[in-house]
Amino acid sequence: MGKVLLASCTVVMIMLVFFTESSSAAYNVVSYGAKGDGKKDSTAAFLRAWSVACGSRNQATIYVPRGTFLIRNVVFGGPCKSRIVLQIDGSIVAPTSYWDLGNSGNWILFNKVSRIKIYGGSFDARGAGYWACRRSGKKCPAGARSISFNWSNNVLISGVTSINSQKMHISLNHCTNFLIRNVKIRAPSNSPNTDGIHMQASSGITVTGGSIATGDDCISIGQGSTNTWIERLNCGPGHGISIGSLGDFTNEEGVENVTVSGVGFTKAENGVRIKSWGRTSNGYARNINFRNLIMNNVNNPIIIDQNYCPSSSGCPRQSSGVKISGITYKNIKGISATQIAIKFDCSPTDPCTGIRLQDINLRYLGKSRSAISYCKNAHGRSSGVVLPKSCF
Repeated sequence: MGKVLLASCTVVMIMLVFFTESSSAAYNVVSYGAKGDGKKDSTAAFLRAWSVACGSRNQATIYVPRGTFLIRNVVFGGPCKSRIVLQIDGSIVAPTSYWDLGNSGNWILFNKVSRIKIYGGSFDARGAGYWACRRSGKKCPAGARSISFNWSNNVLISGVTSINSQKMHISLNHCTNFLIRNVKIRAPSNSPNTDGIHMQASSGITVTGGSIATGDDCISIGQGSTNTWIERLNCGPGHGISIGSLGDFTNEEGVENVTVSGVGFTKAENGVRIKSWGRTSNGYARNINFRNLIMNNVNNPIIIDQNYCPSSSGCPRQSSGVKISGITYKNIKGISATQIAIKFDCSPTDPCTGIRLQDINLRYLGKSRSAISYCKNAHGRSSGVVLPKSCF
């Protein structure tokens, strides 16, 4: 726990020191040919502004004024010579045809870009057509994540709105020292794979404030994620906050030192979930803390599922090798939409160990029956008042 708190404080201090310096050069995308009418393709103009700012030896600000700016899939590459501020007062939209993003995988990608802050603005990927294509069974492109960061460090994202991403809204891969605060993320509840924030192989990620309502996880924490801090967030509808799926590969990095605190879940499929594929893996999830959470009509407020195997494909009759240990649930209360409010469905070959329940009060929405707990291959202890009663 101490390690997670220290990591979070370190990230915030780095951001406060790094991002209080004033910029010395400003580049307006309109000056480079962008037009805020929502029709003209402004991709080249954004890239020209980026090239100049990235090459500046002094801290540079790229400014996107009020208006609606259409851009196609784009890569903002680094490393840059100095710090960059991306100040967005307008809206950025994707092309109306989902085929225009094609199989790029990303709509807006920051690659090897460090020491950047992004303030404000809205990003609309216009994903409805893509979701309809997937539901229809037609041949569709792979789809694109809206805002992605690869191999980037010391980044601040503040006050950004992302709506209707084709797939994940904000994605972090091999990143360190990120502060994401006061973001607003929206997609319909039936939109597939539209995770709000996804991270993997990343360390020192802090998410604070804001609200996320999508058709998938509010936040998904993938393999190789360490020292993650999530607080003061409104989550739902959607699939809740998930660690996993873990065990995608036989050899993969684990997840450790994660804290989720002060989050409210409303009409979500899950509250806090850890899930792993039911197959061989040397992965793990350990030192995870869930505390001070409110559940409002949530199907699975507390759940560990080590038998994740959608469509029964790729893992029949196998058991998960992911080792889950040191999981704490403290001060969690509210309403469960199903009778099983606490469910620990762990691996027969690698049981869950070191689970701790403290001060839990979860009631079943149905008035005729009480909420219950379910344990399978799970070991731990409880303290304080725990309702439903612990099944350890």
